[in-house]
Amino acid sequence: MKNKGKIYVIGIGPGDREQMSLMSLKAIKESEVIVGYKTYINIIEDLIKEKEIINSGMKKEVERCEITIDEAEKGKIVSIVSSGDPGVYGMAGAVLELVNKRNSDVEVEIVPGITAANAAAASLGAPLMHDYAVISLSDLLTDWEVIKKRIDCAAAGDFIITLYNPKSKGRITQIEDAREIIMKYRKPSTTVGIVRNAKREGEQVKITNLERMLEHNIDMFTIVIIGNSNTYESNNMMITPRGYFK
Repeated sequence: MKNKGKIYVIGIGPGDREQMSLMSLKAIKESEVIVGYKTYINIIEDLIKEKEIINSGMKKEVERCEITIDEAEKGKIVSIVSSGDPGVYGMAGAVLELVNKRNSDVEVEIVPGITAANAAAASLGAPLMHDYAVISLSDLLTDWEVIKKRIDCAAAGDFIITLYNPKSKGRITQIEDAREIIMKYRKPSTTVGIVRNAKREGEQVKITNLERMLEHNIDMFTIVIIGNSNTYESNNMMITPRGYFK
């Protein structure tokens, strides 16, 4: 009887080894095959020297999921890696959807990781201490009008807003539009944190405000956290009160 395969969908966190969970390391060690975007494979290269490695470039997510399931259906233990957490703009959903679509009997375990939002928040201080929304400004898979509506609703509800994928070489106006929408509800002095390469080599941390945020370097390696009406800066830390000291 053929051995039943297994898939680990792993979040490797921001990229720094100290930010990876013990479960992620254990799953990688247990796996026979490692599948992932080549940039993420490079991050864990020293951990997988004895493994079968399958990597690919950007925009090959479905292909990577298909390969992962194919290898697991051969009875292998396979890890497919994502940065951050695989369930937050990662590979978890696609893997589970394809397993369901193919009616496969392979076991799937999702291994969580530190998200870019949580990594950036830690570098800034404590900006996510109250209700917050995470919104990607990439319109590759989501219509821009839908994204704008989500920004508007989050801003109107006084949520702290964390922006993923804020700006790229081919997508430069979305961050400007997002700021304009948010400024309908927030003061120009609203505290904003900008973190590039959160919790990995070359990290840059800047605390500014809504009025001046676009003066700073923002790209696809950046997380932008826009505070709510109570967020403030103190001693180079961004703080959102939870309400403990009323």
